[in-house]
Amino acid sequence: MRKYEVMFILRPDLNDAEKTSMFTQLKDTLNKFKVKINSADIWMEKRKLCFELSLKGKGVKFNEGLYYLIDFDSPTEEIKNINAALRLNENILRFLITAKEEVKGGV
Repeated sequence: MRKYEVMFILRPDLNDAEKTSMFTQLKDTLNKFKVKINSADIWMEKRKLCFELSLKGKGVKFNEGLYYLIDFDSPTEEIKNINAALRLNENILRFLITAKEEVKGGV
């Protein structure tokens, strides 16, 4: 097991109910891949982006994004599958998974 962190930039036009649903979806997606979520928080609400991000094939562009951060422990071999699953969600404008450190005595 290894410690990871995933930062999401989500669509800024989500209403409160959609945000709550989206956060639940993200946690559920990660839990499908044998991860242990250590923390999950909104990092920043509607932060201005350096450049416009758009939805693939939709023609919708965003100048702001909602930043969401999840710290989790996962087997290294699952990261490829997590990446693939997260790419399917249209509410995620961008995401980045980074490795933090090896978990001592992990399962």
